[in-house]
Amino acid sequence: MYFEIIGEIERTETIAEGKAIRVAKRLRKLYGGRSWRKLKGIAQVRLGDGTIWTAEIHWYEAHGIGRRGMKLKRRWRE
Repeated sequence: MYFEIIGEIERTETIAEGKAIRVAKRLRKLYGGRSWRKLKGIAQVRLGDGTIWTAEIHWYEAHGIGRRGMKLKRRWRE
């Protein structure tokens, strides 16, 4: 599902890091980096059809690499 983040991601928290990330080997192979973390946060998103929702977003992040693999997990209207 295509989506675009509008504004800042709030209430960011780490879900997993290091060996607790199941796909860490794949992330290192695709993007490089050493210490990957899985994070989640809340943000306003615009979906492909133009509707705007508040959503919980999950993603992977490494120092010097940035955010990769963003997914919408929950969404609700404000």
